[in-house]
Amino acid sequence: MAVSTDRKKARQPVAEQTREIGEHRQRSPGRRRRGWLVRRALLAADIVGIVGAFAISGALFSRTNESIEHVWEFALLLATLPAWVVLAKLLGLYDRDEERTDHSTADDLPGVFQLLTIGAWFVVLVLTLSPSLANPTTQRIATFWAIGIVLVMSLRAAARALCRQHASYTQNTVILGAGEVGQQIAHKFLTHPEYGINVVGFVDAEPIERRDDLEHLLLLGPPAQLHDIVDAHDVERVVVAFSNEPPADTLELIRMLNGFDVQVDVVPRFFDVVGPGTDVYTVEGLALVGLRPGNLSRSSLLLKRGFDIAIALPLLLLLLPFGAVLAGAIRLDSPGPIFFRQWRRGAGDKQFRIWKFRTMEDGAESRRHEVEHLNVHASNGSDDQMFKALDDPRVTLIGRALRRWSIDELPQLLNVVRGEMSLVGPRPLVLDEDERVETWGRRRLELRPGMTGLWQVLGRTEIPFDEMVKLDYLYVTTWSLHRDLQLLLRTIPVVFRRKGL
Repeated sequence: MAVSTDRKKARQPVAEQTREIGEHRQRSPGRRRRGWLVRRALLAADIVGIVGAFAISGALFSRTNESIEHVWEFALLLATLPAWVVLAKLLGLYDRDEERTDHSTADDLPGVFQLLTIGAWFVVLVLTLSPSLANPTTQRIATFWAIGIVLVMSLRAAARALCRQHASYTQNTVILGAGEVGQQIAHKFLTHPEYGINVVGFVDAEPIERRDDLEHLLLLGPPAQLHDIVDAHDVERVVVAFSNEPPADTLELIRMLNGFDVQVDVVPRFFDVVGPGTDVYTVEGLALVGLRPGNLSRSSLLLKRGFDIAIALPLLLLLLPFGAVLAGAIRLDSPGPIFFRQWRRGAGDKQFRIWKFRTMEDGAESRRHEVEHLNVHASNGSDDQMFKALDDPRVTLIGRALRRWSIDELPQLLNVVRGEMSLVGPRPLVLDEDERVETWGRRRLELRPGMTGLWQVLGRTEIPFDEMVKLDYLYVTTWSLHRDLQLLLRTIPVVFRRKGL
């Protein structure tokens, strides 16, 4: 049987095919890409943040007789800026946006912390070696460090927000494999426009029938034509998602893509149990994905509880006056109680009553049958195991404003202080929803339910029930305090974007 031209081309030696691809790319240079844009924006944010923090700390601790000294200190800081940039590069603060679709400023916090900590000590060292020129106080260096972290993080968030408005931020993406997993990935990309992913289409020789919400995506051709497809559509990202090609052919395609300036993402075979904190290590060059034991130690549980109390208790006391104003507004808006309380399933299969500001008319629970047809979980193609009605007529005027900014959930801080909930954790399910969770999914109850979590950050109403259970399982089995802090920070822009509310 004759072999097609495309198949022959795909079977060429990798080195020869890579050389041909490289020559063709030189003749057809693409537009500027996300990495070019974001790296420069983040570089500017870091320089402005570091210099700004130094200037602010100097202004706070300046004295009239030290003006010359401050000029020398500022000059020395400017001279060390290249070292700051190199350190930031070594910490990976400029490359993650191009590699990871979901990278956010919250993920930069450990790197920025290290950058400012090492940099502040470096400034102390440099200035100590030149005491005749400058001698900053400990208070000033500490203030510079603290302001620097806040300022750099804030400017990085602003820089990313501006970059997302630019055409260069969008990455043309093809998905190798049009099966269930490939289509699931395409759906997630389409429901998260903030990722800046333009799904061009699928590459597959034997695709299955596409789901209704993906019918507009093109089938671009078989894997044998992948190199031509990448070049023709100026593709920046290829997601390998279980095509029906033999593993050896898929491996050859991935290696061939090294001749292109593209990011390759490979979906792991057991992706349902691979969380964000998973380690990859090697045994004589063979990569292994390590899944650590899922049971948390007593010290980890105590650390999580201490983190909750340290944040929730002061925040609850600080918000008491604001809560009193809201209570008056709720009472004036409609008759009924100020708070809404409902039984939920908590850690260890225990039941507790959740606190929320009332956002619906009194007795709205008994009228749920009137709005069953508005359930977004049933109307968006998923199941109706969860209930969420958008434009619910039972919601009061003040209730809409409270829901818009998730303010109705602030009383849950009381649940956190009482030990019934956590700041971050699995979604607190009502009792009839919890009855649908079985077997391994019950592990979600090993930790307290959270005010926020993976479900809230990643999409809320766009995420069906079964996938929500998987996310909660991953959260519980891969928990880390660092991940909790990231999710708290990522909750803030989600609330302002009204994502999935």
